[in-house]
Amino acid sequence: MTRSRLSFPEVPRGGIAILCTLVQLCLGTVYAWSYFQVMLVRQAGWTYTETAWAFSTTIFCVGISAAWAGQALPRLGPRKLAVTGSLLFSGGYAIAALSLRLDSLWLFYLGYGVIGGAGIGLGYVTPVATVAKWFPDRKGLMTGTVVMGFGVGALLLSKILAPLLVARTEGDLASVFLWLGVVFAAILVPSSILLRNPPEEGEAEAVAAAGHGVRELGHEPIGPYLRSGKFAVMWMVFFFNIAAGISVISFQSELLQEVWGLADPTIEPAVLADYGATLIAASSVCNGLGRLFFGLLSDRIGRASVFKLLLASQMVVFGVLMTETNPWVFSALVCYVLLCFGGGFATMPSFVLEVFGIKRMAQVYGAMLSAWAVAGTFGPLYVGYLKDAYPSRAVMYCFLVGILMLGCGYLFSYLLSDERIRFRGPTVESTLRRLQIPIRPRVGSGL
Repeated sequence: MTRSRLSFPEVPRGGIAILCTLVQLCLGTVYAWSYFQVMLVRQAGWTYTETAWAFSTTIFCVGISAAWAGQALPRLGPRKLAVTGSLLFSGGYAIAALSLRLDSLWLFYLGYGVIGGAGIGLGYVTPVATVAKWFPDRKGLMTGTVVMGFGVGALLLSKILAPLLVARTEGDLASVFLWLGVVFAAILVPSSILLRNPPEEGEAEAVAAAGHGVRELGHEPIGPYLRSGKFAVMWMVFFFNIAAGISVISFQSELLQEVWGLADPTIEPAVLADYGATLIAASSVCNGLGRLFFGLLSDRIGRASVFKLLLASQMVVFGVLMTETNPWVFSALVCYVLLCFGGGFATMPSFVLEVFGIKRMAQVYGAMLSAWAVAGTFGPLYVGYLKDAYPSRAVMYCFLVGILMLGCGYLFSYLLSDERIRFRGPTVESTLRRLQIPIRPRVGSGL
């Protein structure tokens, strides 16, 4: 008796793009972290540094798990990784809810940080690499569209889901986190199940199918590429752009509330919290739009040029933010920072694909996301420390450090190149000659 394999509907490539964007939209709600920051400090009695550790742990685990997922994606396929990531992400919220009931900070780190962050990492790299394979002709546009969903996710949480659940549960954060886990599982798991790779075709697959034992290009050693100077420079530029942006993301609500409080000391705390949530929503839209806009722009002017533009313009903006006291101008500048933050995430997938090739895209891009892990740990922690140690000067110091990071990234950006990396090694044609397999002459080749 033969075992029947479970089959799923075949989704066309347009549907795949929609599913990938939907997965990213849910996972991107992590950027609404600052919505809960003040609530956790007030209800649980934790310090800003302690709560910053939760967000830093999450982003660190995102980057590390994404790096692993990039290596495992060619072997496991998008469906298994996406479903596993969805279950971990949703389960992380459930464990965080239990930790709030038990008043356990370490359990919160485990649930929201380690487990939830690992789920995001597994889920994040899968849609990006998958949509790049489905749309090789429009890689900048489509990867930008998919990662735009991740950027807009904070809007979904800060202005729709979280306020609704906070009102329905009368501010009970444990219940809020539990229901968030249920809602995300209901959306993510069905969407992840339908993800798949496009049918593979090409010379390498044809040769392998002929039974001659030729190794597919997707299985060649990835180590030399990850140890190359090109990868190191791209990693450094990516790290500095993320570190500057995520330091703002992690505390943007609190930073704006401080600026508003200085501008008008009579404003009630509830109104300030609403202003902070509005900034999260507005900046998340900019985060998403930046991913789409700079993804398209990188197709026109090149990936390296886009990173120079992102880093240089942000240095100017951070300099203004150091002393800006007008809350409206402050909010607009923060939104621009998030526009550039998203732009870096939109440009890097197509940059990796262009420099390292489609066969190595998932593995190299997964490793590249380790920069996200390191930056996500450093950025929120230094801002949390500044808020606890220098509450009256935290805003100025935060943006001063940001300028230094962006300056370092800008210097490294001059070492970037859009040229394809090449190592000496066997090509398909040389392998065919070695195996004495006839090579069909190409039209116009003169052979």
